[in-house]
Amino acid sequence: MIETESPIEDAAAEQPAAMTFADLGLGEAALKALRDVGYETPSAIQAATIPTLLAGRDVVGMAQTGTGKTAAFALPIIDRLDVSQKNPQALVLAPTRELALQVCEAFEKYASHLRNVHVLPVYGGQGYGVQLSALRRGVHIVVGTPGRIIDHLEKGTLDLSELKYLVLDEADEMLKMGFAEDVETILAETPETKQVALFSATMPATIRRMSKQYLHDPEEITVKSKTTTSSTIAQRYLITAWQQKMDVLTRILEVENFDGMIIFGRTRSVTEEIAEKLRARGYSAAAINGDIAQAQREKTVNQLKSGKLDILVATDVAARGLDVERISHVVNYDIPTDTESYVHRIGRTGRAGRSGDAISFVTPKERWLVKAIEKATRQELTEMALPSVDEVNVTRLARFDDRITAALAETERVDRFRDIVAHYVRHHDVPEMDVAAALAIVSQGETPLLLEPDPEPQRRERPDRDRGERSDRDGFDRGPKREQRTPREGFSTYRIAVGRRQRVEPRQIVGALANEGGLRRDDFGAIQIRPDFSLVELPSDLPRDTLDRLADTRISGQLIELRLDTGRPQRRDGDRKPFRKSYDDDRPRRDFGDRPERKPRHKRED
Repeated sequence: MIETESPIEDAAAEQPAAMTFADLGLGEAALKALRDVGYETPSAIQAATIPTLLAGRDVVGMAQTGTGKTAAFALPIIDRLDVSQKNPQALVLAPTRELALQVCEAFEKYASHLRNVHVLPVYGGQGYGVQLSALRRGVHIVVGTPGRIIDHLEKGTLDLSELKYLVLDEADEMLKMGFAEDVETILAETPETKQVALFSATMPATIRRMSKQYLHDPEEITVKSKTTTSSTIAQRYLITAWQQKMDVLTRILEVENFDGMIIFGRTRSVTEEIAEKLRARGYSAAAINGDIAQAQREKTVNQLKSGKLDILVATDVAARGLDVERISHVVNYDIPTDTESYVHRIGRTGRAGRSGDAISFVTPKERWLVKAIEKATRQELTEMALPSVDEVNVTRLARFDDRITAALAETERVDRFRDIVAHYVRHHDVPEMDVAAALAIVSQGETPLLLEPDPEPQRRERPDRDRGERSDRDGFDRGPKREQRTPREGFSTYRIAVGRRQRVEPRQIVGALANEGGLRRDDFGAIQIRPDFSLVELPSDLPRDTLDRLADTRISGQLIELRLDTGRPQRRDGDRKPFRKSYDDDRPRRDFGDRPERKPRHKRED
């Protein structure tokens, strides 16, 4: 049994490790992929697990989320993959679709220097067609939730007869969600000769029994996690749609009293785009990423240190080892999907006992990442609200006051301009206060000093009950009479099953539909919010697969059940006709997806 400590400690006191990935026995293709993503030294779980798996032994690993365990099992599998084999060689079971997708992305990243490696995510809520087509073409690695994997086994569409590697990721979470029997059924369907890696944050009796029954002489590896963040860093997060991130960032920059700032983006192109938009808004910003030459990187960092540059926009790789004393804020424009990256990112501020602020932008679908970070770091993140127009204006006025105060200190120049203003007042008979206001306008140029209030969503008055309210005694929730509005050319009116009772606003609808369906801003027409539903104008020629994705969308935790609006009333009993069957949502819970009815091995909830 191997016991080790995770190196994810206080980011203010990082110590370089002597071991490298090359020391673990990985092949050149895997090492190239690791260099591409900027990984230099293995974490504790990786250093202990990778050689063991490469040696062919089964592994039971006790490690928290964020300790780097995905790379610990993915790299050995990639290293020994036979791309000529068509049937799946590796199966990874994960408790939620979010984790399954995250693991898939990791496999694709680590296999970037191998040709024709196919990785397939398999989870409920996704149509069978995509999965079946991929399985027919040939897949090397399948990453899925137990429920949908069971479905494919029962349909005969997933052949595990040539499986070489099986990974149970976050096994304790799968048990908590009721997947114990499904997991054991899958284990029984796989070859006896397979190699198994089981990872769990805890080791309850059920997992201990399962490891003894299905694993052969496993090596037990325990990581004593010290994943912490500095207590001097205030950690906050803000829920926002991805399309609104730049507007949110601009408001935060307006109200936060920052000295120097690092903004983290997920990709090189995102960093360039953020820096360009910030410069257009008048901020001193520059990007560093893998495309930036070392000499330019050093020049940019020195500008940040000297105060010539206020905002650095960076990728994880480019910011490694960066230590600039004046960094007061770190913003995760794209929140990282692993805790280790999060700890290293926010460790750029609050160093050596100084205070710092870390703000993370989180889309509604990424809320689970906040919980994972809190669980791994054992520190709570505080949710913050979008700074209001009033807050922005108060800050702008305070800065304007400071500029006036600074100008008044230059007495000689003030005396000269006092004479100029007095001359204007005498010859134009204008009050001095009006002249001062006019000069303020001149100094502001085209940019107004104060923001206009946020527009309120347009709502029509609810008709009086004796004039417009219709009876619902026949069992229909008719609501108030509404105007018959003809959508503009090329658009159709769709109905979604959320409204004012769910406190839905137009921006939430636009954000959710754009995120799930890949829609652009100009794909939306008028939006009408009703008490129990909303009407949205969308293009009439939306592809079927887009409609299918939108049918699974949730707003405020409720399925929207997108359908064409016919103007007919909706029954109270919820007998709606969405475009297709509504599947399970993407919250972490039992993933039944659209599994067909079958003879159950135990009682299940529908």
